[in-house]
Amino acid sequence: MTKTQTLPKWFDGELYEEGATVKNRFSGEEAELTATELSIYDFIMGATMMVEMGMSNPNTVKSLRKGLEWFRENNSKAYMTLLD
Repeated sequence: MTKTQTLPKWFDGELYEEGATVKNRFSGEEAELTATELSIYDFIMGATMMVEMGMSNPNTVKSLRKGLEWFRENNSKAYMTLLD
């Protein structure tokens, strides 16, 4: 049985219609993501870039942490491949 993924209420990013294969920018490992997972992944990466550039605020960091937690709970294998 596959767990149905829903976007969390705090998510205010773009919801994609299709998933895709994503490659880890450091290791080159790949993971296949659903549309929901890809939406959250891109949100995480955008928030990460803002934090790294010093352009974030406490809400950005809080949302980034929520995104990482969502990913750990919903696709731990892809989390370990792409985000850990």
